[in-house]
Amino acid sequence: MKILKITIIVVALITLMACGGGTSKQPANAEGFGAIEKELKSKFGDDAYYTNLTIAYDKSLGNWISATVTQDPESMKMGEWLSTQGSWKQESEISLEVPKGTKAADFMYQLNDKINLTKLGELVEKSSKQLKTEKNIENPTLDMAFVKFPKNGDISKTEYTVRLKPESGGTSFTFYYKLNGELIKMDF
Repeated sequence: MKILKITIIVVALITLMACGGGTSKQPANAEGFGAIEKELKSKFGDDAYYTNLTIAYDKSLGNWISATVTQDPESMKMGEWLSTQGSWKQESEISLEVPKGTKAADFMYQLNDKINLTKLGELVEKSSKQLKTEKNIENPTLDMAFVKFPKNGDISKTEYTVRLKPESGGTSFTFYYKLNGELIKMDF
């Protein structure tokens, strides 16, 4: 009976440790970024609107996520949220101003089929492979990846941006992609 109790406790601890960390432990790939998107939708709702969404990586902290988000765009209020080590904290509240005759939602985006983090994760993988092939960088690591939404609200001009750096530090490489995943340019 005592062995059964110990076994149950060990299994429970292993399960908790495997689930712990949440977004901070996700790999920089399509699957990991898809899990981050699920966490965002769980936290803010499937229909939340964003003006900023950045995933960055720090060796000691893991992934950290910055999001400027609202569930009600016409309220003209958004929250700036930060997630580090799987814990969310609201950093500030923002009041928006939009041009007369427009809706606040016209200057925001939602995570859906057009804009999604799984695609951004795929582009991190693609960028990493390109660095390995073209620049002979063995283990490029994520520095930052984000959705760049145009200030005029034209969703067709939205870009995914991926910045990678060598594992040991040094020059960062930034990749800019169209929504469809087509490379616009690479800077270093």
